[in-house]
Amino acid sequence: MPEPGPASAHAPAARRKGRRLSWIWLVPVIAALGGLFLVVRVWMDAGPTATISFQTAEGLEAGKTQVRYKEVNVGLVERVALNPDRSGVIVTVRLDKDASGLLQEGTQFWVVRPRLTLSGVSGLGTLLSGAYIGMDPAALGGRQDARLASKSAFVGLEIPPEVTQDRAGKRFTLKARDLGSLDVGSPVYYRRIPVGQVVGYRLDGTGEGVDVQVFIDAPNDAYVNRATRFWNASGVDFSVDARGLQMRSQSLLSVIVGGVAFDTIEQRERVAAKADAEFVIFPSEGAARAQPDGVPLRIRMRFDQSVRGLVVGAPIDSYGAAIGQVDSIGLELDRTTNRFYAVVGATLYLERLGAKTMGEIKEYSGSSLEHPSGKLLTSMIEQGMRAQLRIGNLLTGQLYVAMAMFPDAKPVSFKMEDTPLIPTVPNNLDQLQQQVNSILVKLDRVPFDALGAELNNLLRGTASLVKRLDTRLAPEAQAMLRQASRSLAAVGGVLSPDADLPASADAALQELARAARSLRELSDYLQAYPDALLRGRAQDAPSAPRQGSSR
Repeated sequence: MPEPGPASAHAPAARRKGRRLSWIWLVPVIAALGGLFLVVRVWMDAGPTATISFQTAEGLEAGKTQVRYKEVNVGLVERVALNPDRSGVIVTVRLDKDASGLLQEGTQFWVVRPRLTLSGVSGLGTLLSGAYIGMDPAALGGRQDARLASKSAFVGLEIPPEVTQDRAGKRFTLKARDLGSLDVGSPVYYRRIPVGQVVGYRLDGTGEGVDVQVFIDAPNDAYVNRATRFWNASGVDFSVDARGLQMRSQSLLSVIVGGVAFDTIEQRERVAAKADAEFVIFPSEGAARAQPDGVPLRIRMRFDQSVRGLVVGAPIDSYGAAIGQVDSIGLELDRTTNRFYAVVGATLYLERLGAKTMGEIKEYSGSSLEHPSGKLLTSMIEQGMRAQLRIGNLLTGQLYVAMAMFPDAKPVSFKMEDTPLIPTVPNNLDQLQQQVNSILVKLDRVPFDALGAELNNLLRGTASLVKRLDTRLAPEAQAMLRQASRSLAAVGGVLSPDADLPASADAALQELARAARSLRELSDYLQAYPDALLRGRAQDAPSAPRQGSSR
């Protein structure tokens, strides 16, 4: 064989150098670059994280529990851990990138679980799907509001909100003395149509009342204005008056869970009230529809009698109109007589007697003088107005205070103070009771024992007299009756038609009739000839000759 030349000796070496640049090494490089790209993409597409504090982690599980907004999954729970002081738990959630604008100041989170309340049942869907975290952002439509700052740490709600923040409508605050039967979820009615609900309540700043938060859905919130009045529509309202027995209720739901109703008293008010405006809850529809109250006037009244049946809230009546109500009832000791008397505090709204009258008094007095209510009250007391307790219901014995005119009342010195003392007079029932007590005292002084002894003696004497009449006088009376019977029989025999006495009596009567005729003829003659009593009776005149007779 021929020996290889120099060219053929360098060919294998050239081929070994070309294999070092093989394209097979590009595969892992491309895979590494792809993985890095995916990591960067996932990192760039990942949404923000937030921490939420709850009292308990019941129903929450990392990697499974979802975060939903309007029933749309917008995130997932990543971690559940105790907080540093172990008073609750901290839940870390990661939201989707397109939901990052929901994490703002005012966003609310809560755990959705099955709940049973008086107003209804909620969260039944979680029985199959499990609990989830609901959210209510402060910004509408998922768009970030420039006025709201971003936030990543939140305090979750233990009770789901009754109204979401993006719900159309207005919130109002209602002032009340106590909560009564109202609760979260109690309905709000307008003309017996549910238009809202109670969303919360709390004590006011002084602790003497309750602030009730209500929400009125749009467009019904436009019916709330400055002349709107709210009243408690809970339960059933029974009333007995001249129209008979009446029963009113908004609905069966308001009977169970309570409710609030409202209406506009003056239809001239058309300007809708602003959100968070404050109103007063009246105890009943009748009180809410009363005339405008005006400036309240605090008064005191002293009653030297029992106030049993008078309760706080009882009306103060004047001329048939309710001009106020009783606020307090207390007792005080009179050191001069060492007797207790009742002091009743009340509030008057004298403008209910007539706004025109109050305007005239104000115009006459001038703005620099005291309030017209005080001048009107002073004038009425000088004319004899007094406070008097009267029975408002005979069945229950409830009392009310009547402000009426008593022209015969004794004059009193009245001074208009911050809380003036209104003079009072006892009612007719107390006067009747005093008269009955006076009669009973007089009757107690009567010696009934002595009268009873005298009456007993009188009865014994009467019994003895009756016995004597029965034993002695009765036989004599019977004999007398028999004698009288015989006498009557004799008289009857004399007066019988066959006896002589009736015939003689008939003849005598005929003679008397003839004598009466003679006397009548004599009387006629004397009337014609009165001188006959002196001269006697004249001779009869000769008869005149007949006409045509011969001489």
